[in-house]
Amino acid sequence: MGDWIAFWDSEHSIYVNARHRDVHYRTIAQDVRAHLPAETTVLDYGCGEALHADLLAASAKALILCEAAPKVRAALARRFAGLAKIKVCAPDEIAALPARSLDAVVLHSVAQYLTPQELNALLATFRRLLNENGVLILGDVIPPHVSALGDALALLRFAAANGFLGAALVGLLRTLLSDYWRVRSHLGLTRYGEAAMIAKLAGSGFSARRAPTNIGHNRARMTFIARPA
Repeated sequence: MGDWIAFWDSEHSIYVNARHRDVHYRTIAQDVRAHLPAETTVLDYGCGEALHADLLAASAKALILCEAAPKVRAALARRFAGLAKIKVCAPDEIAALPARSLDAVVLHSVAQYLTPQELNALLATFRRLLNENGVLILGDVIPPHVSALGDALALLRFAAANGFLGAALVGLLRTLLSDYWRVRSHLGLTRYGEAAMIAKLAGSGFSARRAPTNIGHNRARMTFIARPA
């Protein structure tokens, strides 16, 4: 996980321009919000830049943003300093939270960067922190059959629909030459089939189902809704 944290904390080229970055995070926030009850205490773990976390905070009682990359975390703290509902934390602070203190946990586009053992440890933490009526939203899980080409095509469709197709084409070429592919080739991405993820969640004390559509732009990936069993 360390190499991935260093990558996300660097000046990377995953987002091809400001338009891409904005609609990416807005889409995620809107999709996540559709799964959340109002007036809940929510943890967004591995939230990245979370440009539109205010959309989640608007209907929540409190929103905790957890990010491991130090520079990204510092930028989050500056961006949301004026919003009392939003608290920015490091991962070790999450582990110290009281049991059953959360109503909802979001883990979006993180599982692929974790080993199975690392994900097990996180799921155990979430199981302890969620109250008996809580919900875990696990998004952007990559099935075994989804390739890098499929991811690229999903990005191009998203770009065409949101007005940055030209930039996306250039950005994909730039990404091929970037540290992203070096890290991805070295570490790989962890993938799960639908049944395997449901079984993994069950082994961590959750009852889970696959959502009809994935959170975010890539419809070939999967989102799971899990509750303490």
